[in-house]
Amino acid sequence: MRYVKMNGCGNDFVILDARAGAPRLTPARARALADREAGLGCDQVIALEPSARADAFMRIWNADGEEVSACGNGTRAVAWLLMEEGGAAKTIETAAGVLRAERGGPHAITVDMGPPRLAWNEIPLARAMDTVALDLAIDHAGARLAAPGAVNMGNPHIVFFVEDVMSTPVAEIGARLERDPLFPEGVNVGFAEIRAPDRIRLRVWERGAGLTKACGTGACAALVAAHRAGRAGRAADVIVDGGVLRIDWGADDHVRMTGPVELEGEGEVDIASDMRPNPARPASTGNC
Repeated sequence: MRYVKMNGCGNDFVILDARAGAPRLTPARARALADREAGLGCDQVIALEPSARADAFMRIWNADGEEVSACGNGTRAVAWLLMEEGGAAKTIETAAGVLRAERGGPHAITVDMGPPRLAWNEIPLARAMDTVALDLAIDHAGARLAAPGAVNMGNPHIVFFVEDVMSTPVAEIGARLERDPLFPEGVNVGFAEIRAPDRIRLRVWERGAGLTKACGTGACAALVAAHRAGRAGRAADVIVDGGVLRIDWGADDHVRMTGPVELEGEGEVDIASDMRPNPARPASTGNC
């Protein structure tokens, strides 16, 4: 099966084209593909499948093999691939709904991520709680973080506001909270340093993937949580480890994300056998 390797601000994906029909990946096969030593190496594995509602259906597995509903940067990468086949805009079906994407500039893709889900049972949480500032606190190495905002952007997020994100033990705290009983479906844990009302520095511990260079839904969640807490406006540049994403929470309640994608290479892999890929051919394009 043909695959391409892409990234969005360093958040990287192996994308399989299964639109013509192919064996569905098992969690073990997704883990094998995502393995950075024995496989192709990525944060998420994505399969393009036929859709009756959109240009393609996008199925997503985290690096640990868990199938998930949404991946913002992955959606932008898939949209770019579909646009290369023709068309200025595309619709992509995910388990979280149908998303619309268009070119956001010469080297950027914009995805309409839809309205955020903000009710406690939409996150979801195990019990009723104010999602602007959760009744949650954690102590680590003498530091105390408390009252994160909670947002569902197709997957569940909490966002702590910190003074200095680079000195915050993101991996340690994220790993502790990822499967906390308060979050029945697990949770992505974001740490946001508000540098200005329109500028946020963000790092995210992703459930099933760990600390990644970027998290698109996490950037959307950070902007929404910051605005609800009175810390930011409705639009901001969100600086992640791998680059910058522009997030706009419009008057229509839709959150739109714009950022770059990069094609790293392509090749063939037999997903029905031992998962050993042929070496990827380097891409001829740069950021796109």
